Amino acid sequence: MKKEISYERYQRQMILPDFGERAQQLLVEASVLVIGAGGLGCPALLYLAGAGVGTIGIADGDTVALSNLHRQVLYHTSDIGKNKAVVAAEYLKQLNPGTETKVYPWHVTNENLLAILGNYDIVLDGTDNFATRYLINDACVLMHKTLVYGAVSRFEGQVAVFNGLLGHDKRSANYRDIFPEPPKENEVPNCADAGVIGILPGMIGCMQAGEVIKLITGMGDPLIDRVLTYNVLSNQFYTVNIIAGPATNFTGPSTKERFLQTDYVSLCKSPSSVSEIDVVLFEELLNRGNVDVIDVRELYEQPVVKEFEHLRIPLADIYQQELQLKNDVVVVICQSGKRSRIAVEILNDRMGTAKTLYSLRGGLNDWYAFLKNKRDERG
Repeated sequence: MKKEISYERYQRQMILPDFGERAQQLLVEASVLVIGAGGLGCPALLYLAGAGVGTIGIADGDTVALSNLHRQVLYHTSDIGKNKAVVAAEYLKQLNPGTETKVYPWHVTNENLLAILGNYDIVLDGTDNFATRYLINDACVLMHKTLVYGAVSRFEGQVAVFNGLLGHDKRSANYRDIFPEPPKENEVPNCADAGVIGILPGMIGCMQAGEVIKLITGMGDPLIDRVLTYNVLSNQFYTVNIIAGPATNFTGPSTKERFLQTDYVSLCKSPSSVSEIDVVLFEELLNRGNVDVIDVRELYEQPVVKEFEHLRIPLADIYQQELQLKNDVVVVICQSGKRSRIAVEILNDRMGTAKTLYSLRGGLNDWYAFLKNKRDERG
């Protein structure tokens, strides 16, 4: 059944040349799956719903945290602790009751993604880790779905359209045509480690929404076989052309059966003998006072740790800086636990068995969450 269009609601875009009722009807009949309702997903969701996309799926297993709010503009302080997909859907219903929202309040995996994708025309990737990006890309290749990609780090972001339909059974480049194999977990920092200026994901997410709207309506020139990069500090854009490789060169799973058997998390993990401790054992060591702590974040990074004594030695300096260690047990910390693992590997090479070295699992993110929970429990 043809969906009705509210001319009053969409009047400002329907009066655009070459847009009109035709393009608006295509939008209200379309379905888009947004995976990740975070910094990229929030603005994309708002503008897709505002534009009148008929059905929007929202997949995200995370809950709202205070550190999200400087860039994830759908959420309020009162939403902290709630599932992002659920909260996002509630706000979209208030923005546009004519848009149907479907909620998937869990993380996508190779066990559930193929079934979800079958219900949507286009996929928008708003995720922030490589394991999930490769998972989504490979699923879209297998299911012949167009993927609108976005990524941000520090002051720079990227947008592209992958696996777009070029003609009969011919698709454009996909993510693996640029990066055939996933990087290991310590090779590329994520936002938790590198940081991100809050406005950047808003801008990139809006660009992703723009690509979706162009793809649905057939207007303009989508970023097919191109990657657009934007830098906030210089306010410069540049575009790189990419070439789709032969289907026989695709490095992802070639069948749905192989896709289901692929462990994407393990593909992005570095084999390592690094020992880790959790925040509970870390607190016990601090209370005993028989541990040295090394913070390997850059000197400018926040927050400044005031809860315990420690050395502040950036990871790049771990190779050569003289270490004044008093205890046999050393715990290395960073923001999320990734750089500290690298540092422990380096220190193991330097010290051998002279010291017992640990990386703090989850880093300062988990440590401060642990402290907050203790305060909350005390009332």
